[in-house]
Amino acid sequence: MQLQGLVLLAGMGGWLCADVGDPQVRTDHPWYPGELACSTFERLFATQASLYERVTGRPVTTDEDKVLAAWLWRNTHYWHGEEGGQDLWGKGCGKGPDTKQREYWTGLFAHGFALCGTTHAQWVAEMEALLGHGRGRSVGAAGHNSFEVFLSGGEYGRGRWVLLDHDLSTVVFTPDGKRLMGLAEIAPNWRQLTDRRYKPERQRGWLPCGLYAGDASSFSQFSVAEYLSGYAGPPPMIHLRRGETLRRYLQPGLDDGKTFVFWGRNYRTAGIPGPERSRTWVNQPEKMYGSSNGTPHIDGQARFANAVYVYKPDFTGTYREAVVMEDDKQVTLEFATPFIIAATPANDKPWGIYDPGARNGLVLRGEPVGKVSVSVDRGRSWTEATMTDGTLDLTDAVKGYRQYWLRLHKPAKELTGSGLTITTVCQCNVAVLPRLKDGGSQVTYEAGRHAQVNAGPNLPQALAHVVAGRFESPSVTLELATPRGEPIRQVYAAAHVRSGSPPDPNVLYQIEYSRDGGQTWDPLVKDWRINRQGVEPADFWSQSFCWGHVNLPGDTRSVRVRFRNSGGKAYIRAEAHLVYETGPPDRTRVTFAWTDDTGDQTHSHVTKGSRDQWTVPTGRNVQTRWVEFEPIP
Repeated sequence: MQLQGLVLLAGMGGWLCADVGDPQVRTDHPWYPGELACSTFERLFATQASLYERVTGRPVTTDEDKVLAAWLWRNTHYWHGEEGGQDLWGKGCGKGPDTKQREYWTGLFAHGFALCGTTHAQWVAEMEALLGHGRGRSVGAAGHNSFEVFLSGGEYGRGRWVLLDHDLSTVVFTPDGKRLMGLAEIAPNWRQLTDRRYKPERQRGWLPCGLYAGDASSFSQFSVAEYLSGYAGPPPMIHLRRGETLRRYLQPGLDDGKTFVFWGRNYRTAGIPGPERSRTWVNQPEKMYGSSNGTPHIDGQARFANAVYVYKPDFTGTYREAVVMEDDKQVTLEFATPFIIAATPANDKPWGIYDPGARNGLVLRGEPVGKVSVSVDRGRSWTEATMTDGTLDLTDAVKGYRQYWLRLHKPAKELTGSGLTITTVCQCNVAVLPRLKDGGSQVTYEAGRHAQVNAGPNLPQALAHVVAGRFESPSVTLELATPRGEPIRQVYAAAHVRSGSPPDPNVLYQIEYSRDGGQTWDPLVKDWRINRQGVEPADFWSQSFCWGHVNLPGDTRSVRVRFRNSGGKAYIRAEAHLVYETGPPDRTRVTFAWTDDTGDQTHSHVTKGSRDQWTVPTGRNVQTRWVEFEPIP
């Protein structure tokens, strides 16, 4: 049914989209410039290097400098907390054989917080891009999951695993300060080596256990290695259609200051619902380098942020920018976000987000449109409801997901004049949102003219696209097409595999793609191995990930992606994502709201093309409140 609908849309009388694909901004804020500074690994590494040199006075010239720069940035942009789970396995949110959110970009943009095992698994993907294959791993410590990278050359000789723990803000240098140490070296003498008073000059300005001195005992044990325990999917992209706005709030509460919509543990710290962290360098990054005392306990030092999409489709024409299926009885609209759809829970329980009765994640308003259906698994199953008055809340059907299809059981001509407004409220990471600085702030804008279609990360979403093989076997193939016949520009793919304990480094993992329905295949990932090197503990995680991407020039509209390996290892989950080219771009109205020494302020600018730059006139003591994108025809 899905592919038939796509064929129908591709022939819609030559109608062309004119929307805004992949709008991003960055400011000249010294610590938190926004998504355009960190939305790809290339941008992120440039930002990290510049920040590291500004903070330490040392240029990034070695792998050691690179990983310390990455560690500094992660410490100041990601905090320790309990995020809500996705329904990765079709068993309910936070349920299934592995509930950790291991994908890098979702962790960074939708949450910005996680427990130690989750954040360090995600960080594997960043080290893979920064240093090369297999040079980052999660490691088991004492009641803690830590992280190591493999450095070589100079003081590291033929190679050593070294500790790089951002969750507890800890690196440890040798007593002479010449190199970083690994967990296997630290554990036998952990009390001395993690003591803040022991030869502090050897630490080059980085305080051991920078969040809390009592964390030191975590490094007394070296027990498990987790190779390739996380992965990276496609970079985060926003796609706005005409009639749609995206406003991102830097503080909980939305516009009225008291509507709390989140996806994580409800701590209710200082009377504010939702996840938070009292000890973190986030929102006080300037205090990290050279600290002698670490972070004090401050309630709500870091909290969640929100991204609010408001869509008012014009059913006389431009609504087709969102259509995935349409006939004379129904219109089906798509929604996808790099953030995660959040909820106001029905109760004050710590994990009330999972309980029925959640609100404010997806709300329809306007004239009653009758029967509606929503699918979070790309049309395999539907939740039905009826809009009988001016409001319908569908939060329970979509919370914890990053995409949905919304079916209106009327033709477009009967929906014209309904005033239908679709509001989707997501959680996002405050540290990747753009902030303004004092004394005027320069803003840089880019629109990449790209959007995404995603078969995953949830297993039911991938199952909708299986055309050969099966999960829980050594081979599975997915087929995926762009939603309205747009040309594909990139293909991303990843697989979760039972690789064994210990993993066999001789097994070869392949990801291949076909542009001709499976007649010929090209490599997307070729001969991927699980590298085992350096000192290893006695135990291993029995699973791993394989991931990668490829550019696709030309006019391809659909692809098949095949996962297979030489060792008979079973694939338990896999995903494929297409980055496609959007239509001729509209301009974008970018609006900032902030407070300064003169009071509440807003400033709007309509972009002049796919790239633009301007200055926002700010005063002193600036606190950024929100930033909004709106397509302008």
